[in-house]
Amino acid sequence: MKLIGPFRQIVTLANLPLRGKLSDEQIEIITDGGMITADGKIQKIGNFDTLKSENPDIETDRIEGEQIALPGFVDAHTHICFGGNRANDFAMRNAGKTYLEIAESGGGIWSSVQHTRSASEDELLETLLERISFLISLGITTIEVKSGYGLDVENELKMLRIIKKAQKQTSAKLVATCLSAHLKPRDFDGSNKEYLDYILTEILPKVKEEQLAQRVDIFIEKSAFQPEESKDFLLKTKDLGFEITVHADQFTPGSSRIAVEVGAKSADHLEATIDEDIEFLAKSDTVATALPGASLGLGEKFTPARKLLDAGAIVAIASDWNPGSAPMGNLITQASILATFEKLTTAEVLAGMTFRAAYALGLEDRGKLEAGKKADFVTYTTNNFQNVLYNQGSLSAEHVYIEGNLVK
Repeated sequence: MKLIGPFRQIVTLANLPLRGKLSDEQIEIITDGGMITADGKIQKIGNFDTLKSENPDIETDRIEGEQIALPGFVDAHTHICFGGNRANDFAMRNAGKTYLEIAESGGGIWSSVQHTRSASEDELLETLLERISFLISLGITTIEVKSGYGLDVENELKMLRIIKKAQKQTSAKLVATCLSAHLKPRDFDGSNKEYLDYILTEILPKVKEEQLAQRVDIFIEKSAFQPEESKDFLLKTKDLGFEITVHADQFTPGSSRIAVEVGAKSADHLEATIDEDIEFLAKSDTVATALPGASLGLGEKFTPARKLLDAGAIVAIASDWNPGSAPMGNLITQASILATFEKLTTAEVLAGMTFRAAYALGLEDRGKLEAGKKADFVTYTTNNFQNVLYNQGSLSAEHVYIEGNLVK
């Protein structure tokens, strides 16, 4: 056992509900607090001096200076395993070029597919670990990582194997998701349905055999896969034993309803979600995941997070870090900006980056600081936890603990 502290504030989030709107007055704060950890989990939280007097011989990690502690953040939607760079896409988009014009000039998702296919495994692993290290430095302790830039058996498996290798070299928890249904590759000779059948018969059985991912994603959009073919694919994917998530309602509405109908763990993006589908999402257990990085990268409107929360939905916030539409990668900055435009409380933002995001990944053992949960937490040198979002990402994390161990 080990006692860690004292902290000026421990922001536990312990008493907050899974769904719906939250007020900052609901946040539980333990002042001058400490945490006892053992076997990677929190055993007890309380006043530091009291915990020390009750356990006089306990090993102590003493925190110097005035620091606050928050649960480790969860980034529930990233594409950080990729090759190449799409800075030219960003420049062209800002110069007024359309998505089609950028794609026709050699940009777009297909550009990332080509770069990722041509990159060696060592190159992809090295850059993936660099991005993971950056996320850990922000206080992110659990990271979802998608494939989707391979789009054939060989290269999708290459990506997922690299994610599995990376897990052995990082203390962060990685959650792999197979996004072979990102779009139909240009070199596939067949229809959308035939490509989805190819994923079902050629890729997913190998993913399951090698235990490379337990989750499958699909991009439902006019430029990718259509609603009915996507719904059929998702139901067949569930029959294979995978959990599912959906890129939904990014540019056109309707696919979030499919996500709910097939029992997806989350529907991510939702920038184009209409009011009637907000109500549909709110009555379900499908998490509505906002991706403000994509809104910032594309100059598009934000996910209607305020309406979703007011309706009673489970709202998470993730970075969507990818080389094209969301290159920033800084979840804290993105969430702070989303809060400004959508008028989200600090409690709603913190919940969206912690236990609500963890729920979207099926990981209910983390995201709150309370007995029995994972001892994953981040500290900041400040006397007030509100300064984390107030500084919009410019207040750097001081220390990061994963399973009670100091990793930064």
